[in-house]
Amino acid sequence: MEDFRRAILQPGPPESFALQTVQEFIKPQRQTKLAQDENQLLENMLRTLLQELVSSAVQSGEEIMQYGQSIDDRENSQGQIPRLLDVVLYLCEREHVEGGMIFQLLEDLTEMSTMRNCKDIFGYIESKQDILGKQELFARGKLVMLRTCNQLLRRLSKANDVVFCGRILMFLAHFFPLSERSAVNIKGVFNTSNETKYEKDPPAGMSVDFNFYKTLWSLQEHFCNPASLTLAPTKWQKFTSSLMVVLNTFEAQPLSEEEGDANNLEEEAATFNIKYLTSSKLMGLELKDPSFRRHILVQCLILFDYLKAPGKNDKDLTSDSMKEEIKTCEERVKKLLETTPPKGKDFLEKVEHILEREKNWVWWKRDGCPPFEKQPIESKMVQDGTKKRRPRWRLGNKELSQLWKWADQNPNALTDPHRVRTPAITEYWKPLAEDMDPSAGIEAEYHHKNNRVYCWKGLRFSARQDLDGFSRFTDHGIEGVVPLELLPPDVRSKYQAKPNDRSKRAKKEDAKGTSNLAEENQIATSASEIDGEGARADDASTAPMDNDAMATTVSTSQGGTPTPEELQKQSPDTDVGQEAGQLEADGEVEAGMIDGETDAEVDLEAVS
Repeated sequence: MEDFRRAILQPGPPESFALQTVQEFIKPQRQTKLAQDENQLLENMLRTLLQELVSSAVQSGEEIMQYGQSIDDRENSQGQIPRLLDVVLYLCEREHVEGGMIFQLLEDLTEMSTMRNCKDIFGYIESKQDILGKQELFARGKLVMLRTCNQLLRRLSKANDVVFCGRILMFLAHFFPLSERSAVNIKGVFNTSNETKYEKDPPAGMSVDFNFYKTLWSLQEHFCNPASLTLAPTKWQKFTSSLMVVLNTFEAQPLSEEEGDANNLEEEAATFNIKYLTSSKLMGLELKDPSFRRHILVQCLILFDYLKAPGKNDKDLTSDSMKEEIKTCEERVKKLLETTPPKGKDFLEKVEHILEREKNWVWWKRDGCPPFEKQPIESKMVQDGTKKRRPRWRLGNKELSQLWKWADQNPNALTDPHRVRTPAITEYWKPLAEDMDPSAGIEAEYHHKNNRVYCWKGLRFSARQDLDGFSRFTDHGIEGVVPLELLPPDVRSKYQAKPNDRSKRAKKEDAKGTSNLAEENQIATSASEIDGEGARADDASTAPMDNDAMATTVSTSQGGTPTPEELQKQSPDTDVGQEAGQLEADGEVEAGMIDGETDAEVDLEAVS
């Protein structure tokens, strides 16, 4: 023990002397790691040394964590107890001694210290949080650390030591993983011991309604244990009647903006009290306090949110009548929160957002608290430390290479009659024909015509096998390509071509081309009449214009549209142009058929 007492007084980091000191004291069988009995011997010695140091610090009147500091260099020097803890923490981290030893010493230290010294001890624990949270130490000492923190919370006052209690809870939240079951109230047990005491008998000279006072504070009994409302209908009726009285009073006495500004909530947050006083003499002032009203109304929303959440069992579910009452009360409560100054609307939005996020935690707890943490995906390394090379395939990927390998092993695979083949046109368009049948009742969004790949393949098949159907694509779209024999009679008539449609279209194209040609001739004749005299003077060798053609031109310019006999008397160039226009019109009508036949012949020759 004296060896350790002298060791902790040495300057320098613990790694320079810690292991050597243990070896001198224990003389272990192995040089770097102690056996089980050796660990127990060392732990007993350290606990005894720690007790002596605490006793010496108390007798000297110094604080425990500062006992033994150098007076000359108090800022840089360290007390003997923190120095001893650092040595043990180093040995535990390097796995020279058992990992739970440091946690046991911290528990003993908090039990031997006053609450004033415990704040300094806990400050040391917070400073070593990263080291204590390592997996090799956490697995050995997490239960001891949880027990130590819970003992501290029991010793602290919830009214006077709020900040210290918050520090402990924050440490536990960071020290334990998010999905740690020991920190979750899985069964949903409520703290019914948190009882709100208020006056039962009316005092003398009370200025407010005592019945309202009792009704208001009796709501805390139901807020304390919401589960009891679903089990006993009489309690729910009592709660709703009391809540209606409170809501009616709040609505009858609305707060003005001046009253809301007079109670500055930001300044009030600095002097936060964990519970409101329940004296009947303060009832009048509390009703004018917007923070007090919000406190009651937010409690109502939390209660409603719990009752609306689905339970694990059927007995936990609320009835339909209760759901309607909850909905009505919730709307009134939200309206009161919105009208309560200052910034009531913003406050209500924040509360609703928090309650919405709380639903995620409720479902997580009811699913058994599955872990959130996922192990990082590490790249697999070969034994020599280099990354594995991706395999190189003969045809780019595994599937194509395997297909090529099968073809080599089975040369008759391409001539097998059972292999995948091009389907018949009637077989391929059958699903779309069923979609077009009104009696099938298939909705438009589920039709095959919405599948672009299906339509593209069908057009390719129709171009090879059904040119007549393929030509209907221009007028009727993809549904016109479907063979008519697959369609029901009422739908088939919509896509059947009328016998005179093609001839009427050809005549219409011919008449249109004739009228356009006549207009062009009229313009050309007018220009020739204007420039005629100059042309004769400049070029004497120019041949005279044909009399019949001149007469035709003059009659055309005077009378408008020429007759067919007049058109026949025009020049050969005009006849050639007219015949070319007519051939163009006929060619447009029959283009699809001619091209289709040609493509079909070429494809058939290629297949054969």
